[in-house]
Amino acid sequence: MESFGFLILIFFLAICFDFVNGWTDACNSIATVVSTRVLTPQVAVLMAAFFNLVGALSGTAVAVTIGKGLVDTEAINLFTIATALLSVIIWSSVATVFGLPTSESHGLMAGLAGAVIASAGVKALIWAGWKKVFLGLVFAPIIGFSIGLLFMVLLLWIFRRFTPGAVGGIFRKFQIVSAAFMAFSHGSNDAQKTMGIMTLALAIHFHWSSFHVPIWVILLSATTMGLGTAFGGWKVIRTMGMRITKLEPIHGFAAETSAALVITAASRIGLPLSTTHIIASGIMGVGATKRLSAVRWGVAGNIVLAWILTFPICGGISWLFTTIAKHLFFKN
Repeated sequence: MESFGFLILIFFLAICFDFVNGWTDACNSIATVVSTRVLTPQVAVLMAAFFNLVGALSGTAVAVTIGKGLVDTEAINLFTIATALLSVIIWSSVATVFGLPTSESHGLMAGLAGAVIASAGVKALIWAGWKKVFLGLVFAPIIGFSIGLLFMVLLLWIFRRFTPGAVGGIFRKFQIVSAAFMAFSHGSNDAQKTMGIMTLALAIHFHWSSFHVPIWVILLSATTMGLGTAFGGWKVIRTMGMRITKLEPIHGFAAETSAALVITAASRIGLPLSTTHIIASGIMGVGATKRLSAVRWGVAGNIVLAWILTFPICGGISWLFTTIAKHLFFKN
């Protein structure tokens, strides 16, 4: 299982994961700009693909956290990485069919944890790294909602003397910038997760003494995510941009800008966040400035349920695959 051919299989699965991530998470950066009709879906997706690629080239701090900060590399092999990737590919693809915006970030980490626990036990988890993950899991939606709400209140106060038509005209232009910023931040955080997994596989196979992300891995991850984003995911875009709450350009600008600021800051310090959680929570926060009833809490509840299910489902799938393989192929 440690052959070079299996390493190639890992990279194939990682590329599939990266492509699915770009495909399903295109909505993170363009849902609001499409729902407010500032850009057509086709133009918005192409813009998102380009800035996702640029963002993916902007650093490797998150990749290092994923690659060496969550599990003991001495306790895992290439098969455990393969099952982790397969679990999130399956779950994300199924969820997307139903228009549910899942977190590939948390799916990947849950899949990695499930596979490692099945193969080496709980002791192989690095709890300092998982503390970061769980802090982000708990506080990311709260931060996204709060900043979106506060930023929207600030904008409404600044433009309180403007007519609705004037405000709409101003923010139709601004929202193009905020959507590009959101796409950049998405690439800066999410593409690095694939970089981390690819580099982890290389480090295990070639027995590296230090963890460093090769430039060709960065380019491969960035390009794949850009291509995935170019295909988009219309069902998820509809859920995120149209079903949570009714948005105008000023609301889209507020949600995108606040979310992008949080994600970019997290990327710089190596914190793997769920971009889906941040932007969806930001949209809810912005919608709540109208009135709480302006947010369709039933739809929001379904989204939150998908977030909650991601950890046990992806962790369970990878644990099951690894356990079966362990008994069938890795008997001593």
